[in-house]
This record gives sequence, structure tokens and C-alpha cells, in this order.
Amino acid sequence: MRHTRAIHLYRGGMPLSILSEFLGHCSEETTRIYAYADTEMKREAINKATADIAMPEEKPIWDETDEETLRKLAGLR
Repeated sequence: MRHTRAIHLYRGGMPLSILSEFLGHCSEETTRIYAYADTEMKREAINKATADIAMPEEKPIWDETDEETLRKLAGLR
């Protein structure tokens, strides 16, 4: 139950240093055994870090294709 509670607190946003104190560990390295970033935490961190960065808008490659080529690809002649 201790491990589960630590993981829930960490995933809920509790900083590792505070979690370490909460668990009574003398070192954050000991706490790292309990607390690790899962995929969702990594995704949220990336989204938060890149929120202010404007990403270039990608145009689909078919926008550059002429009407005749699209008809041939679709089987319409």
C-alpha cells in the first residue's frame, strides 16, 4: 500500500523531493525506486513544455496533386 500511495502522489503532481520526505527516505534516490514517470506523465510534461511553441502547419501531400492525377488514383477517368 505504501508503494501504491507513493505512485499516486507522484502521478498527482507531488514533487519527488517532497515525496521523499513524506515517505521518510533519507535520499531521493531511494524514492526513485517507487516513483517513475509513466507514459502519460511524460506526455503531459512534453505538452506543458511545448505549449508556447508554434508548430508549423503541415499540408497533406495530396493538396499538391492536380485534379487529373487524383481521378486516376481514385479509378475515375
